[in-house]
Amino acid sequence: MRVVFLGTAGSFPTVDRGLPAIAIHRGKELFLFDCGEGAQRQMFIAQIGFRYTLRVFISHMHGDHVLGLPGLLQTMSLFNVKHPVEIYGPPGICNFLRAIMETLRFHLTFPIKVIEVKEGIVCNEREYWVHAVWTDHRVPNLAYALLEKERPGKFYPEKAHSLGVPEGPLWSRLQHGEEVTLDDERVIVPEQVLGPPRRGRKIVYSGDTKPCDALLELARDADLLIHEATIDDELAERAGQFGHSTPRQAALLAKEANAKRLVLTHIGLRYSDAAVLGKQAEKIFPNVEVAKDFMELTIPYPD
Repeated sequence: MRVVFLGTAGSFPTVDRGLPAIAIHRGKELFLFDCGEGAQRQMFIAQIGFRYTLRVFISHMHGDHVLGLPGLLQTMSLFNVKHPVEIYGPPGICNFLRAIMETLRFHLTFPIKVIEVKEGIVCNEREYWVHAVWTDHRVPNLAYALLEKERPGKFYPEKAHSLGVPEGPLWSRLQHGEEVTLDDERVIVPEQVLGPPRRGRKIVYSGDTKPCDALLELARDADLLIHEATIDDELAERAGQFGHSTPRQAALLAKEANAKRLVLTHIGLRYSDAAVLGKQAEKIFPNVEVAKDFMELTIPYPD
């Protein structure tokens, strides 16, 4: 999976940072977590096209996280996109999009499905699911986890040979967890040629929130935790008043959750140099980075 930080500012865009939007590219699918203004321009710069199946997940109904949706949808229509788009978000997302569509009167070239999210598994596909929980912000905010389902175990060719399974399509079927029948009518099951199942990857996105138990549980054993850190540690009281987190708070949560990697985002306007935020967090959780617009990460399989 490739993670591209399209917008990493909090509340205000700056010369160097766009508003919140994070793209995750997986196979032929694109996941967009939040959609700040100008998201489609950021996608152009990052060379992310519209050819992928798109699912958008909105954390909450503050403008910096959602106002990019109308422009993105209209731009996709101008490019004559045909494949359907799914949009997930908190209560209000349906009314917001309906009002925009009726007011601007633009025609979409593709169908959209808008889902107002309840806590739990909100999207369940063959290879992955997306899990949402409510966190602690000034308005209802959803944190999301993209979790891949278990993969079949490692394939052992020598075991297949010893059982008389010929190389080719039958090997492929076994590797994908299917049993096969040989010419002599023997049935070979995947467990005979595969190791134990292997876990998939897990990426968690916090949206805007103060530290909370729901996010802590969602982030357990995440390969990547993307957590807001709007204000530095010296302003922790102010961060709490506005429903935000500091670097130290994000780092403590990552450490307790046993996350493998932490990226801080939603950087406040006052930080022209956000290195101070990273330094505060790394005192507690060393494997931390401060996101920049167009920063890319590759998340490998754990084994």
